[in-house]
Amino acid sequence: MDDPTLYVLGKIEEVLNELHVNVEIFRLQELKNNITTLPQTLKEADGIILATTIEWYGIGGYMQQFLDACWLYGDKEKISEIYMCPIVMSTTYGEQEGKLNLATAWEILGGLPCSGLCGYIADTSILEDNEEYLRIIEKKAENLYRTINQKMPCLPASNQAVKQKISIPRNIDLTPQESEQLSQYASDDSYVQRQKADIQELTSLFRDLMGNNEKEDYSEFLEELKSHFHPQAGFAAKYKIIIDEKKKPLIIEVDGAQLKCLYGDGSQFDVEVQMSEDSMKEIVSGATSFQRSFMAGDMKLKGDFKILRMLDQIFLFV
Repeated sequence: MDDPTLYVLGKIEEVLNELHVNVEIFRLQELKNNITTLPQTLKEADGIILATTIEWYGIGGYMQQFLDACWLYGDKEKISEIYMCPIVMSTTYGEQEGKLNLATAWEILGGLPCSGLCGYIADTSILEDNEEYLRIIEKKAENLYRTINQKMPCLPASNQAVKQKISIPRNIDLTPQESEQLSQYASDDSYVQRQKADIQELTSLFRDLMGNNEKEDYSEFLEELKSHFHPQAGFAAKYKIIIDEKKKPLIIEVDGAQLKCLYGDGSQFDVEVQMSEDSMKEIVSGATSFQRSFMAGDMKLKGDFKILRMLDQIFLFV
């Protein structure tokens, strides 16, 4: 209800229908269990609109999942012929960044960019009561139609050059048909859960076998945490970080200027998180943060998210 992006899409759809364009809408929140199969729907498309509303931070998880599915399972040859128009409305902040993120992601996928539309709309009535805003939306729809209908060329993007030189994905030599089949397996939740359980069982088995010959390093990350500690007056919390590759969790206790870090057991934590050793290494190296790692899905959280965010304030790795 009262979603500005849905209102804008409705107006764009009206214009495109008048131009006899076949428009099909996919609502990601209603198709969340089948997002990995959606790249297959691009086969008959000449152009697409990626639309999202920013209500807090970033383009949202479902849209990111769709872009990930295009990268993993999409037909790159077909995507290279498809124009994409980003539509991003914000009720808080970040519409410009969201529009740029969508355009950049599509260019990296190899697709063709169209001029997008973004704006800060706190209330949909702002759009409904302003004729100038409506004309802007209608004009954008007409330009989108003109761009796709005339197959307007695009200048090369540096994103493509960078991808070809330093960001070449691992080639698994799958045909488009095999990619589609793989995406169907990925959308089957029961299949995915069975695979995860099998992988976890094998991981535990090999970890136990290797544990007889190798001794785990329980000093890792401790020095980095202590050297980058920036105490916050009056703040106290107890964190438990479960690192998949280690048998003992990492315990962090903060009480004002006092810091205690160790590997061991305990109880009554304010926040409990789980991540891989590689994710933790990225955090302490400054490549990402605790909050961004959580938003990217690399970390599982149990507890108060506000207390988790404090980790990025008391440990400054950048």
